[in-house]
Amino acid sequence: MSFLTVLPLAVVMVAGTKVVVAVFLASADRPRAASLGFLVGGGLVVAAGVTVSWLVTRLVGGLAMDAGAVAGRIDRGPAIDLVVLVLLASLAVVVWLRRNRAGQPRWLGDLNHAGPARAARLCALLFVVTPSDDLTMAAVGASVARHDLPWWNLVPFVLVTVLLLAVPLLARVVLGPRAVRSLTRMRDWAEGHSWVVDEVLIGFFALLTMVDLVRSG
Repeated sequence: MSFLTVLPLAVVMVAGTKVVVAVFLASADRPRAASLGFLVGGGLVVAAGVTVSWLVTRLVGGLAMDAGAVAGRIDRGPAIDLVVLVLLASLAVVVWLRRNRAGQPRWLGDLNHAGPARAARLCALLFVVTPSDDLTMAAVGASVARHDLPWWNLVPFVLVTVLLLAVPLLARVVLGPRAVRSLTRMRDWAEGHSWVVDEVLIGFFALLTMVDLVRSG
């Protein structure tokens, strides 16, 4: 496994409400300032989330190896694979249950004059309180740690997540006012179909994890 394996799960991180908010901020009174704040807040929380998962997995795995060495067994890989599979299964269920909840939040209209600080706090809050994002960060950090990859392998996942959140802003910068129609279409598509893409990507990552589990068995 390489860090490229977990990159598709970045799509799961930004789907739904966060896409809608990113599009709205890119069309608000202060699109650049608000959107940049939104990206900073999201990047910091995602980086912290996957790092905590990576550290906890390495710590627990190290303790398991110490205990296993005493018992003559030191293979912690299958156990971590099973944990990742449980996280992915839970994530798939959460995405399914929330499939009809995406859309424009009622409070979105209050963000028309939002500044960078408020946008940053909002993005951080959205990532923290969304169960699917918490499960995704846990699965990504645990999977990278399970394969004994160093911490920097988490950086591309964080960067891709931020880049996906930045698409509305980039469209606004490149296309100017003409981007409004394209952004509206992007928002409408995300509201109705992003959960399907999420489920496919979760299934793909679960399949790779099961392959690792079979090989280690």
